[in-house]
Amino acid sequence: MVSPRDRLIVALDVPTRGAAETIVEGLGDTVNFYKIGYQLLFADGLALTQDLTRMGKRVFLDVKLHDIANTVAKGVENIARSGATFLTVHAYPQTMRAAVAARAGSQLRLIAVTVLTSYDDGDLGEAGYALGVEDLVADRAAQARQIGLDGLVCAAEEVVALRRIVGPDLILVTPGIRPLGAGANDQKRVMTPARAIAAGADYLIIGRPVVEAENPQLAAAAIVEEMDRATPTDRVQQ
Repeated sequence: MVSPRDRLIVALDVPTRGAAETIVEGLGDTVNFYKIGYQLLFADGLALTQDLTRMGKRVFLDVKLHDIANTVAKGVENIARSGATFLTVHAYPQTMRAAVAARAGSQLRLIAVTVLTSYDDGDLGEAGYALGVEDLVADRAAQARQIGLDGLVCAAEEVVALRRIVGPDLILVTPGIRPLGAGANDQKRVMTPARAIAAGADYLIIGRPVVEAENPQLAAAAIVEEMDRATPTDRVQQ
């Protein structure tokens, strides 16, 4: 079973590699898993990914790949060699199929992004979608399972419904997590760590409540403790 400490993914949403390394050093053994997104990716983030994996850390590359199939495939092939554990791709069927084929033979796990957690029904309507968040998430989740993705990024409020669609084996990674007392910032669908884990989320992505805390290590430890109290005893092994 995955320990609560390994279920916490701290988002390194900082502008420089130096800033990221300071966070990792400060968190020490309290955190084993880090997310690297666009901001840091374009500031030596791939090299940092390799260094973190050599340190025994795990890395979630949140790049949300979506392009023509050949471009997606070539990107996935390179990322698979970086040592990253998770990689996000947008849940468009052609994109997902290309990514699954390209990661063959590697340990890279592909995580589909159905609908961004900063979107609500109004945002989807403005973008031209006829479906609301709930229905679009359900459709894309079913496609991801059929195509062979390893998991989904989803809002914590979607976890229970998605389990009915994808079953117990797919990994559910949940952003928009805010400990009690923390602001929602730009996330529109949020939940506390304890509620998210109790609902059945496998991994929680938490950024600002940890990295901007007065004492990031204590903040992370408190979140891990909260997750430990909420973790069901019958969780699926990942």
